[in-house]
Amino acid sequence: MQTPKYRRTLLKLSGEALMGKQSYGIETETVAAIARQVKKVCEMGVQMAIVVGGGNIWRGATAAESGMDRATADYAGMLATVINALALQDALEKEGTTTRTQTAINIQAVAEPYIRRRAIRHLEKGRVVIFAAGTGNPYMTTDTAAALRAIEIGAQILLMAKNKVDGIYDSDPHKNPNAKRFERLTFMEAIRRRLDVMDSTALSMCMDNRLPIVVFDLYAPRSMERAVEGEPIGTLVTTED
Repeated sequence: MQTPKYRRTLLKLSGEALMGKQSYGIETETVAAIARQVKKVCEMGVQMAIVVGGGNIWRGATAAESGMDRATADYAGMLATVINALALQDALEKEGTTTRTQTAINIQAVAEPYIRRRAIRHLEKGRVVIFAAGTGNPYMTTDTAAALRAIEIGAQILLMAKNKVDGIYDSDPHKNPNAKRFERLTFMEAIRRRLDVMDSTALSMCMDNRLPIVVFDLYAPRSMERAVEGEPIGTLVTTED
């Protein structure tokens, strides 16, 4: 086993990553497979935090387009991320990985409130910390939450796990067989080309705070381990050329 390049990381998981082969909800086998990957990374001595989305259950923007109040729709989406966080927490603890879930909105019966210093202390003790409910604010995506939490806890890299996409392309690889994958990009290139990395607010936050991003395929063999080892996997987005 190689020595990890990054000692503290934040993993961004989309809600869709938990669906597996289903069209909705949570597939237990898929969540268990993700938990096994996270466990292996933790066994390397890496401190791991996770932000999980809720798109497998609810999409606030879609509900708002159908006529629902946008803020209300977004709060419902935050609750969906809590459901996913609890499912992931359960899978991790079944693998023997001590886990804590913190939420940006108070749901004290099922999770801790988000407290930055407490989250860092959990990481220092070797626990996985799952951040749920986004930033706690409507109109903010879980991509923005991932960037914000990564910066707050002092993560060395943001791992963007994609569902069957092995990096950033100049066009949709599922629609264009000639799409070109980038091995490295600068933040300014990603913004200028309007590439589908994450939303512009999150991308700007990472750029301003010099937080590198690795975009990779969650289901590639040893993908998380290779990412924290610093292997050239997926696409690396940095401030330098």
